[in-house]
Amino acid sequence: MEQKSIKSKIFHDLASLNEVIAKEKSSGQKIVFTNGCFDLIHVGHVSYLEEAKALGDYLIVALNTDASVSRLKGAHRPIVSEDNRMKVIAALGSVDAVILFNEETPILTIEALMPDILVKGGDWAVDQIVGNEAVAHNGGLVMSLPYLESNSTTDIERRILKIHGLG
Repeated sequence: MEQKSIKSKIFHDLASLNEVIAKEKSSGQKIVFTNGCFDLIHVGHVSYLEEAKALGDYLIVALNTDASVSRLKGAHRPIVSEDNRMKVIAALGSVDAVILFNEETPILTIEALMPDILVKGGDWAVDQIVGNEAVAHNGGLVMSLPYLESNSTTDIERRILKIHGLG
């Protein structure tokens, strides 16, 4: 299978991504969607995205914008800019598309793309996953994948602060 370029996986608007998804769906491909900050990419993220991809054929990752991450995590975050986070996520073989969202939740993105499978990490109960009702109502599947302990950006941040005597 031909490897896509990083640039070809990054989408700047829903209309362009929706065109690609329509083609994928028309050829019988299952669309998987997940979202998050993905601030410092670590083994937990990589494993999670590989598991998510294994659920279908085409994996979309919606990333919180820098402003959205700051609202969620505090003024000290993100550590890595949205442009760099997009490029790193797009470089992963399991990921087919990356798009930003600036809202508090990705509900507008989910409703616009209407994936076949909506997935989040195990720290989310299925009924707490944003978009679960819309996807399920459309006949899609909503799943929560196992969470790998001690593999969060917050854990990494705490270890770094401790090393420097700041935590």
